[in-house]
Amino acid sequence: MVIVVKIGGARAVEPEGALADIAHLTANGERVVVVHGGSTAVDELLADLGTEPEYVTTPGGVTGRFTDAETMEAFTMAMAGQVNTDLTAALRNEGVNALGLSGVDGGLLTGARKSAVRVIEDGRKKIKRGDHSGRIESVNSELLKELLESGYTPVVSVPMLAEDGTPVNADADRAAAAVAGALGASLVVLTDVAGVYEDPEDPETLIESAETPAQMERVEAAAEGFMTKKVMAATEALDGGASEVIVSDANFNDPILAALDGHGTRFTPGALGGADE
Repeated sequence: MVIVVKIGGARAVEPEGALADIAHLTANGERVVVVHGGSTAVDELLADLGTEPEYVTTPGGVTGRFTDAETMEAFTMAMAGQVNTDLTAALRNEGVNALGLSGVDGGLLTGARKSAVRVIEDGRKKIKRGDHSGRIESVNSELLKELLESGYTPVVSVPMLAEDGTPVNADADRAAAAVAGALGASLVVLTDVAGVYEDPEDPETLIESAETPAQMERVEAAAEGFMTKKVMAATEALDGGASEVIVSDANFNDPILAALDGHGTRFTPGALGGADE
């Protein structure tokens, strides 16, 4: 079995526990692929460059950074440069044979570039052009399998490679979903909360699992803000062939082991109405 671990890039996410767990898992023969975010690093670099990040909301309620040409340059420097290098080095210092890759390397993550995005501004739907982002449609799973079989732990970052040969932004949660689906893996999404809550202000309302379509509807209704993307990614991962998805707290003790042991919100293929329902 392969375990894909998505390490979030928010300021509140501390990666040290996850890195120690990856070292433990790989030392015990587990094959792990790491996919990471880097939102805080991107925003900090933009601030250093004197550029204010622009966030937009789609008609579906999903909020994300709008990536123009200038933002794309900063995004690539921060994600494929700083964050990927730092995580790879940290893992190697933990004794993991880590190898950093962007989605461009070996055509790892490829797909269609968006020419424009639909957004909501002042309560109205608008089309915003000049976007440098895309949707991942293909994963070079053979490259990942070869690296895993050779004893490497891939550390994967967006950008992805668009069909016109241009590197473009892509959502890191959905990149992790695409990788997990292509490998038929378990996906552990580590973030700064313990999972999906019906009431984010009440820790007693954590939804522990989505194993049927009815439970999935409950989770989708509860998810809001950044969690909307993670639930969307869980759906895409399962639809693509992942064996399970767990959204859990990166700041637990032994966060990956805890997630695999039952912490967080667990999604299974039955949530999509499949044979496991």
